[in-house]
Amino acid sequence: MARKKKETAEPQSVLYYFYTQERWDNWLKTLEEMSFEEDPESEDMPEGLHSLNNFTEDINVSVLKIVKLFQNGSYSAPTATEKLNEVEAIIMGPIPDSEIADIIAGVQMRFLVLFAACKKLFEGSASGEIKDLVKDGRALGDEKAEESLEVAATIGALVLDGGSCCGKYLRGDFEEPCLFDDWLIEVDEMGTAMKTLKNFEEQFGEGI
Repeated sequence: MARKKKETAEPQSVLYYFYTQERWDNWLKTLEEMSFEEDPESEDMPEGLHSLNNFTEDINVSVLKIVKLFQNGSYSAPTATEKLNEVEAIIMGPIPDSEIADIIAGVQMRFLVLFAACKKLFEGSASGEIKDLVKDGRALGDEKAEESLEVAATIGALVLDGGSCCGKYLRGDFEEPCLFDDWLIEVDEMGTAMKTLKNFEEQFGEGI
């Protein structure tokens, strides 16, 4: 008699939070206290921009942990989407009424493609050649932002699935970079963040 295959239960992570409101609020407080003004006598990056880079990298890595858990079979597509939505609600929430409001608005605009790309990956709905998609996205321009985002998200999903992008498409001379190019930069950052999670293994049930 054939041995019955043991079913693997999807791991529970009730106490594990990929990103929290407290974490977001702490970052905002830190950014509000920093200067974004360049010092003409220094070649160093302003402290505010340096912290902003760390801030966005932290978000990328936190979100892409969900992607890794989906890809290694620990999460089903519905569970991964649920976890993603929890983080998205924090990152894309109301913009604070402060001096850094415009900066946070820019962060939220950037991460539109992160969340859209992850959802496409979970749905398995991304297809096409990245080279052709880049050409199509640039042709749309800022006037067709929704369509442009759709294309950028498709590229992002393909990259998360192992595709190659986007440094070579960001080099060279293009006179007027558009919103699509900003999203390509984020997709490139997503690819970099995925490499840092190459050996990621999460212990479920442990909070952060």
